[in-house]
Amino acid sequence: MTRQSLIYLAYGAGAAITAVGISWWMKASQKSPEEKERMRRERINSFGRITDGTVLDAQEMQVNDQPAQLVIYQYDVGGVSYEASQDITTLRQWVDLHTCRIGLPTSVKYDPQNPGNSIVIAEGWIGLRM
Repeated sequence: MTRQSLIYLAYGAGAAITAVGISWWMKASQKSPEEKERMRRERINSFGRITDGTVLDAQEMQVNDQPAQLVIYQYDVGGVSYEASQDITTLRQWVDLHTCRIGLPTSVKYDPQNPGNSIVIAEGWIGLRM
């Protein structure tokens, strides 16, 4: 083999090792949907603004053969009315879904940059007024 062939071989091996390392790092840094949702709640809880809202419904349903609990609520920001829902399945230790009735007043935290992105409960904060 010539010296130039060895250099090309070394570059190719280096590129392959780099590609494998980058793909491994990207896969390791991927977050589960549950982790992404928890981070969203934390961000809105930390930086969100609060407005008044109303619970429209509370439902239990099956999603992928797993029980899921949803709170559906309505709120207004800047003259625009929003309807949203939040999956509170992982937060059920802080709220009893059966006490969430239609018309229940609630505080809603929303993202000031995107008012449609909102929560009524997070770790350490509950907007539902029971």
